Amino acid sequence: MRRTLAKRRTHTPLGAGCALAAIVALAAACRTTAPPPLPDVAPAPYDDRPPRVALVLGGGGAKGFAHVGVIRVLEEAGVPIELVVGTSVGSLVGAIYAAQPNSYALERLARGLERDDFFDFSLAPALFGQGLASGDRLERFVRERVGARTFEALRIPVAAVATDLDTGERVVLHRGDVARAVRASCAIPGVLEPVRHDGRVLVDGGVVRNLPVDVARLLGGDVIIAVDLAELEPKATPESFVDVIFRVVSLISRAEADTLRGIADVTLVPEVGKVGFIDFDRKDAAIAAGEEAARAALPRIREVLGAWPRARSNQPVQPRS
Repeated sequence: MRRTLAKRRTHTPLGAGCALAAIVALAAACRTTAPPPLPDVAPAPYDDRPPRVALVLGGGGAKGFAHVGVIRVLEEAGVPIELVVGTSVGSLVGAIYAAQPNSYALERLARGLERDDFFDFSLAPALFGQGLASGDRLERFVRERVGARTFEALRIPVAAVATDLDTGERVVLHRGDVARAVRASCAIPGVLEPVRHDGRVLVDGGVVRNLPVDVARLLGGDVIIAVDLAELEPKATPESFVDVIFRVVSLISRAEADTLRGIADVTLVPEVGKVGFIDFDRKDAAIAAGEEAARAALPRIREVLGAWPRARSNQPVQPRS
């Protein structure tokens, strides 16, 4: 009996192993469908909305006619302009274009703007006021010719940048009276009288932000095209103290613009160094310089716009103002 029990203890585990192997083999033979796929993995975030293109127009007096040429080329190339932020003459050109987004209409109106419309020099403000010109005529020009009394009525959102004379703070105007805001943004200290607006005393935005690229970013601009007019004349040859003021403003604007250019996606620098602040008889040269700068920048602009989804694919979508 002991021998029989020993045999049973030897063969029972082996028989069980063979049975288990047979069951596994049978189960494998009976499988007729593929194993279930792995769970789907969520794709990487992909921003497929088109970018909001912001155009930043710097200050520069008569140099600002270059903005007209830039807008003409962008319009013809099909580059959408969905936000305009301007300082001084940049705010003026921006408001005109935003009321009627047509570069030919803009050019017709801009060519009708003369020096006396912008700088209404007279003895009264020089003797009894706070500047050589009041700015009344500029405000009237905007009110009568732009065709929209408020920012809210413009067809493209616009912001005008000014400077608080009391605090030195940058002031962004994008609600309410367009003409008053443009006048404030253009009020070059010592030349045009300061403007009282919404409880503040305001002067030209170029004092603190002649190329307001950061403002465009804060207002929801995704791709920012900046037009910098801070190029200086080759040699300072002031003929009056007004020329000295303009030169000083240009020097301040140039130093500040060098820092802000890096925030823009594309920066255009039209060759307007030989166009003075009040050279309103050189409109053709300024417009041509703007067109030339914009055409040269088109490949880069198209590259930035084309790369937008890939460039922003891992970034959250920002709310638009």
